[in-house]
Amino acid sequence: MPSEANARVLAGFLDYLRVEKGLARLSIAAYNTDIGQFTDFMKKHKRDLLGARRSDVREFLQQLFSNRVDGRSVGRKLSALRHLYRYLLLDKKIDHDPTLNIESPRQWKVLPKSLAQDEVNATLAAPATLHAAHAKNPKEAGALALRDKAMLELLYAGALRVSELVNAAIEDLKLDVGYMLVRGKGDKERIVPLGRPAQDALGEYLKLGRPVLAGMRGSRLTKAAAPPLSRSSPLLFIARGARKLTRQRIWQMVGQASAASGRHASPHMLRHSAATHMVENGADLRTVQTILGHADISTTQVYTHLALDRLRTVYQKHHPRAKGRNR
Repeated sequence: MPSEANARVLAGFLDYLRVEKGLARLSIAAYNTDIGQFTDFMKKHKRDLLGARRSDVREFLQQLFSNRVDGRSVGRKLSALRHLYRYLLLDKKIDHDPTLNIESPRQWKVLPKSLAQDEVNATLAAPATLHAAHAKNPKEAGALALRDKAMLELLYAGALRVSELVNAAIEDLKLDVGYMLVRGKGDKERIVPLGRPAQDALGEYLKLGRPVLAGMRGSRLTKAAAPPLSRSSPLLFIARGARKLTRQRIWQMVGQASAASGRHASPHMLRHSAATHMVENGADLRTVQTILGHADISTTQVYTHLALDRLRTVYQKHHPRAKGRNR
């Protein structure tokens, strides 16, 4: 049986490490754990260690990434498998090494973490309750909530980087036509379209939130009669007293807002969520590349497997032959 064969292979390898290589007990235990995980993986596929193929090893490593195992740990497990199959090859138990020519996990393009749609919705709705709960000054709390809501909407709608958000200028925003000019890496400019929720949040922030943060006093802040924008800062998003926001503050704000969804998110996760959801809903990679501001489409191709997953799902749902032969 595969389980008995696997046990014999693993026991022989651990003896080899102990006797011939003279490894310490903790090192041997680490090999036992790492190879044991691959053994369990192979059992689920009803295969044994001696029959492993290169595709099995790659699928195992990809599964680790999918379960959010960090790259260093994945690299260690691959190293353990390399040692195992080198030993089996030298001992003539196998005639090919399934770990041969498998690149280091550091070279793999793994899909960045992203939020589900309901998690994004919960995050975008969080600022109102967050600031209301800690407010000593209701007017200031309201202004901060409007600002944070507008920043979150923009991070998700436009897939902006933190640096792009921090340095965005008022003049870059073209709300009347629904887009924004974004200055990205290397001072490269791109135009990002904005959906209605982002436009509404930005408009409300500019009318009712930003003047309060800029230190304007004595204004009746209503939608019907909003004061003119402060000229004290050219930046779109400001801290109290028209000071420039820091990248750290935005990371902190996104982390606090995302707690409402039950997950801790970063600004970069909102950017990747935007790209992920666009691809899942049928956007082509060239469009996603343009919105993200990637210089090379190979960077955007990390999302390709999402498109393939969606294609497979649609096929299985709609093709009459997808679920086997009709009877």
